[in-house]
Amino acid sequence: MADREEFLEQMQEKLTDVVRPYQQQQNRRQRMADFVKQCVRCAGRNDFFQLDELLKSKMARDVEEEDGLKDGTEFLAQLRAYADEQVERYRIQFIEDLKMLAREAELPIEIDFPRIEVLKGIEGEVDFAQRKTVINKKALKSVDPKRIVTALKRVKQQLYDRPYDPQAFIDKLYHAYAEILKKEAREIGHPVPMQQLYLEHVLSLQSRAFFQDMDKGKFRGYSLDQFAVDLWRYFQAGIGGTSEGCALQLRPGRNNALWLIDSDGERRQITRISFLNKREKGPEK
Repeated sequence: MADREEFLEQMQEKLTDVVRPYQQQQNRRQRMADFVKQCVRCAGRNDFFQLDELLKSKMARDVEEEDGLKDGTEFLAQLRAYADEQVERYRIQFIEDLKMLAREAELPIEIDFPRIEVLKGIEGEVDFAQRKTVINKKALKSVDPKRIVTALKRVKQQLYDRPYDPQAFIDKLYHAYAEILKKEAREIGHPVPMQQLYLEHVLSLQSRAFFQDMDKGKFRGYSLDQFAVDLWRYFQAGIGGTSEGCALQLRPGRNNALWLIDSDGERRQITRISFLNKREKGPEK
């Protein structure tokens, strides 16, 4: 009985090994056939974005090298040239329309396609193939210039079009910093983790009612994008430091960092922050 079961098990394994390469070849051919059918569908609805992406993929190269599909190589090449031309034509028109609409909305847009920027801290990237535009890490499911400009304008209103006092901002940040040092019995000038200061600063913005009842409806949100922009606007103001006579110093790094905007307007990962007496001040980053 045991010998019979062992024999049958061996036969199963051997036949499986025999059929596996055949099945893999069949699967490979089916994937290629499906790919060609997908190209046909895209051509039928003039979806040149998707067609362009398909015909620049590794699968397209595999299809063109497949002996059984050699007759289609010329047609795929013609479609590739067509799709490439259409995408380029659309891209040029898209950029022109985006610039025009941005001017009308008084947005100082900069385009280095596919990337776009409107003021420091407002960044986007256009993805034609996926029909989406990502603005400050939030996806807009559209590549319509009108919708993109509307979304950019909304972000600008959130980050820039509100009362802002650089002196009040840096003083509040300093007080949050001093509060951390007080709890840890450390002197002014000692660096603290950027994430810890951000949390302390956000808590300092909350109302007394929030601490009595921490319902989310009472919470005053303060996004990292807002923090980065406020920090940049402080640097731009050139006021030189806190009312107490202390200057800000940021320390870049990678571990437990926050992406902020430094005094040069560059996005950097900042790990630690300190405030120094001006006579001890190092270069702001």
